[in-house]
Amino acid sequence: MKKFLAFLALLLIQHLHSRPFSLQFSIPESKIVQEIPYKDRDFAFIRAGALHTYIYTEESDYYNDYQRSYFAVTCKKGGWDCMRHYEILANGCIPYFLDLDKCDDDTMTLLPKALIKEAMQLPGVSYLNIDHSKFDPAKYYAILNQLLEYTRKHLTTKNMAAHLLDTIHYSGKGKILYLSNNPDPDYMRCVTLVGLKELLPGRVIDVPKIEHIYKSYPHDIRNLYGKGFSYTKIVDDQPIDRENIEQRIRNREFDLIIYGSVHRGLNYHNLVRAMYSPNKIIYLCGEDKHKCPYTRWNNLFLREFEGNH
Repeated sequence: MKKFLAFLALLLIQHLHSRPFSLQFSIPESKIVQEIPYKDRDFAFIRAGALHTYIYTEESDYYNDYQRSYFAVTCKKGGWDCMRHYEILANGCIPYFLDLDKCDDDTMTLLPKALIKEAMQLPGVSYLNIDHSKFDPAKYYAILNQLLEYTRKHLTTKNMAAHLLDTIHYSGKGKILYLSNNPDPDYMRCVTLVGLKELLPGRVIDVPKIEHIYKSYPHDIRNLYGKGFSYTKIVDDQPIDRENIEQRIRNREFDLIIYGSVHRGLNYHNLVRAMYSPNKIIYLCGEDKHKCPYTRWNNLFLREFEGNH
């Protein structure tokens, strides 16, 4: 009976955290341009929601569209956060973010919203058009330089992983177990895992192995979600021991247990909760806008806050 009551108490503690943390997508540093590219187009051809503009099958062509453009249209779709924002910024372009003022304050907290709005409000700038007789290119490039520098400092996969660990005050030196169920692409799960592996090489064990994030991935990335742009074939494939995970959890071999998607698989969850204190377990929710049933779980990192307050 005592063991049962202790287990119930542990479950209660795990569900008493009253507010989730904010986390968002990010982009590998290797995808960020070294300098601002030459511009010869007001707005990028590809446009969020306009399916006839989704013509690119190669990442380099897709990126080039942003690089040559002053602005690129983006907006809320299934959720406010999406990879497109970071791809635009990484390629030396400024997002023309529709209805950005309506975004929940707790969503995309690290996106430089004020700078983006400032650029959108420059004289001569309107949706899909720039009146160059009124446009101030010096001011535009000053803002763009700030955005590009901000992206390097805050929006890379590595820096976002550091933000996650800093949020929970982690300073350990041991191994981290990163658990998934379905290994198919999931932006939040994938880019956070990439960042952790960049930040802590050799210490993060992904189970199962998320094959497509590794440079050794042998298949055509264009068959993956989003044609594999921006999140695939990033990490060096070093030898990792993925055997005997259940026993290693029992042995408390890992500093932290991270669930890459709380909605898409909680492997070993009963065992993990029995062996680890709640502050050593992290849950990620990278789903589109929804009423998340896990918002009171301890150490939940939530992508979309709208409707979850």
